[in-house]
Amino acid sequence: MKIVVLDGYTENPGDLSWDGIAALGDLTVYDRTSLTDEGEIAARIGEAEVVYTNKTPVSRAVMDVCPNLKLISMLATGYNVVDVAAAKEKGILVANVPVYGTYSVSQFAIALLLEICHHIGHHSASVHNGDWAANPDWCYWDYPLIELADKTIGIIGYGHIGRRVARIAQGFGMQVLVNTRTVRPEYASDGVTFLPLDELLSSSDIVTLHCIATDETRGMINDAALAKMKPGAVLINTARGALVEDAAVARALHSGHLGFFGADVVSVEPIRPNNPLLGCDNALLTPHIAWTTAESLARLSAVM
Repeated sequence: MKIVVLDGYTENPGDLSWDGIAALGDLTVYDRTSLTDEGEIAARIGEAEVVYTNKTPVSRAVMDVCPNLKLISMLATGYNVVDVAAAKEKGILVANVPVYGTYSVSQFAIALLLEICHHIGHHSASVHNGDWAANPDWCYWDYPLIELADKTIGIIGYGHIGRRVARIAQGFGMQVLVNTRTVRPEYASDGVTFLPLDELLSSSDIVTLHCIATDETRGMINDAALAKMKPGAVLINTARGALVEDAAVARALHSGHLGFFGADVVSVEPIRPNNPLLGCDNALLTPHIAWTTAESLARLSAVM
């Protein structure tokens, strides 16, 4: 059996082993494959029966010229880079790993929030720059600092990650509101309040996104949604960039209606130089790394 990994470096830059997959067949690992050149993608898959991918897309056109393909396995939770409808028509299985990053991504969402609350990185850089040593006062701060106790956090999407974020937020003494498609019986003891989206947006001091990108959710955070949020509210996105209209968020940040935006994802990745969020001082942006703790990658590797 021939097996190809299209973009192995992101998941395994050299500190993990491919031996588990290699034991299953003839394995070829590419560190990187073009995200846009379908000819290159198809050529690398070739006669393989199994392909692993993280962000390299596998389209219908690629499947058409790779007739031996039997399984497309995501090195991730999201599978939006695969034409699932085409795969189903062709009898190609599509698999993902749904829970490996629960702890890491939920932790990262809170890390973005805490950085917005305390500006720790900025103040550390200021101290290293000599500002504290030269300051006439015993201490100083350059931003208003925020305490989370008694604040209200609105969680959009209540899967494994959203539910974990709720527990962490409750540990800070926050009130938790949730908007989700399905309210399950096991949620009854979680101590959260389920609300329609508009009511959650207008009631929350912090809104954090933890839902998948579907036809219903793409672009859900737009000008109209942002207008419903509290003035000065914080928005966090560690889910999918497609959930948010970047230009709308940039407008809300520049106007001051949105206090801060913390995001590990944007609408087009890698981020483009002309993305309007890059001109916003109150946007905290990271390069899609919430899932990449050593522990998370080890869990992902273990189930590949």
